[in-house]
Amino acid sequence: VQVEESGGGLVQPGGSLTLSCVASGFIFHIYNGNWYRQAPGKQREIIASISRGGSADYADSVKGRFTISRNDNEMTMYLQMSNLQPEDAGVYCCNAHLAAADFWGRGTQVTVSS
Repeated sequence: VQVEESGGGLVQPGGSLTLSCVASGFIFHIYNGNWYRQAPGKQREIIASISRGGSADYADSVKGRFTISRNDNEMTMYLQMSNLQPEDAGVYCCNAHLAAADFWGRGTQVTVSS
């Protein structure tokens, strides 16, 4: 079982990034998917969720700027981020969740700075 994020990096305020999360070793399409963010000195927070049916939900802090999506054929989940601000910086982790099962990636760093 593996979940691996990619796509993080350094971006200027107002910029955009798209994160990817590739899953392997389990039946990805029956799992709900989540993106979490952990900013320096803060607790990890859930910022976007997508059900196995494709319904999306967002934290208020990213609503209207971030879009979560999934491609079950490619066992991949995405997080498109736009108008990034310094407060969006942190480690972004993806998670696949179903009942008592949770699979996590190690995370990818997003830095927002001019």
